[in-house]
Amino acid sequence: MSRKKLIITGGAGFIGSNLTEKYLNDERIEKVRVIDDLSNGYYTNIKPFETHPKFEFFEADICDYDKMVELTKGFNLITHQAALGSVPRSIQNPMRSTQVNIDGTVNILHAAVTNKIDRVVLACSSSTYGDSPTLPKVEDVIGNPLSPYAVTKFAVELFADVFHKTYGLNFVGLRYFNIFGPNQNPDNPYAAVIPIFCKAILEDKSPTINGDGETSRDFTFVENALHANDLALFTDNPDALNQVYNVACGDQITLNEMVSILNDISNKNISPNYGPERAGDVKHSKADISKIQQLLGYRPQVRFREGLEKAFDWYRDSGILQQ
Repeated sequence: MSRKKLIITGGAGFIGSNLTEKYLNDERIEKVRVIDDLSNGYYTNIKPFETHPKFEFFEADICDYDKMVELTKGFNLITHQAALGSVPRSIQNPMRSTQVNIDGTVNILHAAVTNKIDRVVLACSSSTYGDSPTLPKVEDVIGNPLSPYAVTKFAVELFADVFHKTYGLNFVGLRYFNIFGPNQNPDNPYAAVIPIFCKAILEDKSPTINGDGETSRDFTFVENALHANDLALFTDNPDALNQVYNVACGDQITLNEMVSILNDISNKNISPNYGPERAGDVKHSKADISKIQQLLGYRPQVRFREGLEKAFDWYRDSGILQQ
């Protein structure tokens, strides 16, 4: 197989920087070009790769269509991780979330068509399931979105499907379920719950839980997301293309359980504070992963407790809390 040239949008972000490290060390990849405007990612995440012969970085906004056409020319594959995440941020500023997540993604999809890119992998979201009460979450059973963010991520899937039918673009959509792990910043104002809780425990502070703590999630360590991206980028199963998949472990962990496990990992006994429920949040989430197992050969690489231990160790040892 000839070596491929890979674009990673949002490559200075949490998942994107982990993907960057992975593919710089992959013999199948000839070049890794990271595109990131650093509005939501951190250059410190990719600074270690500056001198790597396969690495290129371009500070650019995916909302700049002409620039995306220019930067994707001559490449074979795109994994599109660039987005404005966070339900609260989308409620605060729905205009910007819509611009980046929808307009920016359409720019990437159309640039891929223009430059005859072989395949685009899209970071999608479990928020798409909205108010559907069905558990576990199955890809073709969704409800009404509960936030502007959820609307934008569902729109991404619809656009990708239309681009396949209209232009013949091949894509794979990955509905991430609460991905966590190294390089996920706890100090971002819209930080995810696990880095916030890890930071609190390390600083001997009580983490604040929104609601009664019985909200549950299918928390998924980042290595599983990397595994899913790899399968999506390189599968030779034609039936696996132009599909959307859950990326998760098929587990259901409550926030109260997470705090208990963190106390166990850290040999501490810190009780959480409880605050009001957060607007736009889904109460329970658990993925059915049979589709991605069957068509892509996905298997969870790291289960929740092991992943939480790895994440906690990283926050303790990386020095990010002292920056």
